[in-house]
Amino acid sequence: MGLDVWLLLGAGVVIAAIVAVRVAHRSGLPSLLIFLGFGLLLGESGFGLQFENPVLAQQMGLIALAVILAEGGLTTNWSHVKRSIPTALVLATVGVGVSIAAVAASVHALLGMEWQTALLLGAVLASTDAAAVFSVLRRLPLPTRLAGILEAESGFNDAPTVIAVVLLSAATSPSLGEALLMVLVELAVGAVVGLGVGPLGVYALRRIALPVSGLYPIAVLALAFVAYAGAVLLHGSGFLAVYLATLVMGNSRMPHRASSRGFAEGVAWLAQIGLFVMLGMLASPSEMPAAIVPGLVAGLILVAVARPLSIVISALIVRTAQIDRLNWREQAFLSWAGLRGAVPIVLATIPWATNSVHNGTAKLVFNEVFVIVVVYTLVQGPTLPFVAKALGLSTPDEARDLEVESAPLEELNADLLQIKVPPTSKLQGVEIFELRLPTDAQVTLIVRDGRTFVPSDSTRIRIDDQLLIVTTATCRDTVERRMKAISRRGKLAGWFGELGS
Repeated sequence: MGLDVWLLLGAGVVIAAIVAVRVAHRSGLPSLLIFLGFGLLLGESGFGLQFENPVLAQQMGLIALAVILAEGGLTTNWSHVKRSIPTALVLATVGVGVSIAAVAASVHALLGMEWQTALLLGAVLASTDAAAVFSVLRRLPLPTRLAGILEAESGFNDAPTVIAVVLLSAATSPSLGEALLMVLVELAVGAVVGLGVGPLGVYALRRIALPVSGLYPIAVLALAFVAYAGAVLLHGSGFLAVYLATLVMGNSRMPHRASSRGFAEGVAWLAQIGLFVMLGMLASPSEMPAAIVPGLVAGLILVAVARPLSIVISALIVRTAQIDRLNWREQAFLSWAGLRGAVPIVLATIPWATNSVHNGTAKLVFNEVFVIVVVYTLVQGPTLPFVAKALGLSTPDEARDLEVESAPLEELNADLLQIKVPPTSKLQGVEIFELRLPTDAQVTLIVRDGRTFVPSDSTRIRIDDQLLIVTTATCRDTVERRMKAISRRGKLAGWFGELGS
């Protein structure tokens, strides 16, 4: 086929995928499954486009994951995740190790899998997927701390998992002590590079007056790849470097920050679409039947044993160290919210590409991981809202950020918050003036029954109203606490000692 045909085909796939995102969003179906379906449709069992190049798939997959992590870092609110960082780091290190060991021991005992292959499968499945977590959990009304743990964990745990898979895929595996030392060194180098590139990038962007505003988002993405490639060249973790660098840039007062985030979000969606379509084309449906049973068994072990065990042990560590305290409901939700997506499938291409194990075995591991991701994403993703509600963790009245492109909010150092009034909230019947918000905050708009209007001081709040509140960054915390307090105890919350903390 000519270049024009390929361009037409590629553009058609992207447009169809964008339409599918809307359908998936309304139905609750994870969009990654639709993208994988497009790939399968285009592949050998569909339109017959042949693609079986694990080396190219690995390289393109790692680049796409770096873009997705960059978007995650840029759009993560530091004030939301900073309390969760220590807990997330324990989950991303100790939790990953526990998950690898639990999966490997279980599949070795139940499926008779060789230890090298069992450990490799455990490592491939150990990481939660940043794209899946960012896209699904940011739509859930979760407590800020819990959402922060999941976001930070998904941003951090790719790094140690990739290192583990590469070490286990090597022709000669190092000893356990050597492997741990290599992991620590690579993580340290990645952290240093990321925390170096991020502030330096912000410093440079503040002082270099670019002639076109559209160059700033491109510069930010280029700096993300400087962090990634620089860390890899220094034998460090590129994923950790790119996440930390963009986390710093996304939470600094750099020029055109909102447009940079929007650009990164669009590029990340394009990377996700291309990545999942490519992985779908790489899969061979004719070989999947042999992987269904072992894949379902390994997935059940991961969901029912390995993930919960890693959460329980990590929670015990953070409680013993007096870092944090996770109650049983939070641990249960964290166990169920360990979403897998493109990351395990990409990692499964590493042993296949390096031929570190017998090619048939490596392809079987890839097929098993593909089955696990499809089946358990279909089970876990749509059920997360119900699980959160059943565990009493759903908080519809939690204030959420809205992405706003208008420059005045940036110049005024202001935030736009959205609050939806749930059925049990005592905000019902409260008049706007009775909220007694700080002078630097204002309820600017109410969405009610599908229509919008600007409220007056005497407007009464109703159930299912969506309130849009503009507040300066300095009094944002006060606004959130006040709204939570009234939602819990009514307009006289202060008399009851309710401070909304």
